[in-house]
Amino acid sequence: MYTNVSASVLLSLATLGIPDANIYPAFLLVTLLYLLIMFFNLLVLAAIVVSKNLHKPMFILLFNLPITDMMGATAFFPHLISSIVTQNRLISQPACITQAFLIHFYGTGNFLILSSMAYDRYVAICCPLRYNAVMTPQNLFKIIISIWLITFSIIVTLILLLARFKMCRTRVVDLFCNNPSLLKMVCEDIRVNNYYGLTIMCLIQGGTLAITIYTYIQILRTCIMTNHPDARRKAIQTCGSHLVVFLLLQFNSIIALIAHRIESASPYIRRVLGVSVLIFPPFLDPIIYGFKITELKQGIKRFLKRSVVSIKG
Repeated sequence: MYTNVSASVLLSLATLGIPDANIYPAFLLVTLLYLLIMFFNLLVLAAIVVSKNLHKPMFILLFNLPITDMMGATAFFPHLISSIVTQNRLISQPACITQAFLIHFYGTGNFLILSSMAYDRYVAICCPLRYNAVMTPQNLFKIIISIWLITFSIIVTLILLLARFKMCRTRVVDLFCNNPSLLKMVCEDIRVNNYYGLTIMCLIQGGTLAITIYTYIQILRTCIMTNHPDARRKAIQTCGSHLVVFLLLQFNSIIALIAHRIESASPYIRRVLGVSVLIFPPFLDPIIYGFKITELKQGIKRFLKRSVVSIKG
């Protein structure tokens, strides 16, 4: 018979399996990766803030992406770094639930931000004459507020549904805390949680995927039909970067979530895919957008030059 686990009891995350000889190289690698993620994302934020020519709907929407990326990375990396050094995989229940909240907030926010960026590109490329009328400052503000409010309400509800249970186990099956792994530690009826989770997964991931596919089909059709090679090349370049980021997040997160519901699925594949969702998008987003979008790349260069001059002065 299982007993209820008190909130003061420490939970145990899945072991990292790092040999003693590789602890400090792993510590340096993971720490460097986290610092690079924070630096690159802060660089994108700073470039958009200080460059007036980047104060456009596309870049204002993009501004929200580094914020959620840093949120997800900060929810995951500091505890991982500490675990590598101490070889201690224990985490308190409140800290575990907080980590789950931030990670799910990051994932949901990214899906909504990326789909809104796809819509922005659709209007800009397929309906250029209506762009300024559609993407007004008022509409842009409504889109951004809606993204954050929808994300917050969805994830708060997810966590509240989870928090009503008392856990009867202490072993987390993943390398980080998330809703599916925490539900596996509950011995009560979790059907409502499962229904809610499946509904949200279908609405958020399915809905954003449908929006993105539709917009990119229309963008591709417009690009094929246009008689301006330069405009076509620029559109495909910008949208191609966005599509890579979006599909990477979609594929890895969907497979990882589905693997939780398949008993025969390899836990190692699930863990690798789950961790990749927290590593690759936050690391690659600022690099892909920074190098592929000419205006942003120039804004970053100007910001860096200005920073260097101010330091020397």
